[in-house]
Amino acid sequence: APFHVLATHHPIEQEGTYPLPEAQLDRFLMQINVTYPPLDAERQMLVVTTSSESRKATAVLGVTELQEMQALVRDIPVGEQVLNAILTLVRRGRPDNDSALPEVKNFVTWAPGPRAAQALMLAVKANALLDGRGAPSVDDVIALAAPVLRHRMALTYKAKSEGLSIDNLITKLGAGL
Repeated sequence: APFHVLATHHPIEQEGTYPLPEAQLDRFLMQINVTYPPLDAERQMLVVTTSSESRKATAVLGVTELQEMQALVRDIPVGEQVLNAILTLVRRGRPDNDSALPEVKNFVTWAPGPRAAQALMLAVKANALLDGRGAPSVDDVIALAAPVLRHRMALTYKAKSEGLSIDNLITKLGAGL
């Protein structure tokens, strides 16, 4: 303890790899999409990674401090408005739910379960703490909805052919919270 897994996924190069089942994807807190770096950052990356100079990672905190931070995140209070926003957003993403959008009913093949709500709750608490606030807001829920939900939902081929992306759908789920 603590146990963490960080993974990368390159959607173009699938040969020799196997997609994870939905139940395993659901165990990752977030899927963060990383775009190409700015020129200066890529230049620095190129120089550093192709030189003979050896670099070592430097610890910024120890196990005890990390575990204390994790416990602190769980102690952050969450108001009813934020709790309701999380539940509303996650449940709107389920095709069999009365509050589901037409796009969800027609185009979602698998939807976020209770673990998605738990992940979103922890993520908004951590975000508030990192931002120096004592409690999360609905804005945190909206800001973190896509990273937390995008790997917990799948669209049909028809949705993709009609130009609907999972991020666009998640944005619609958060509208009006």
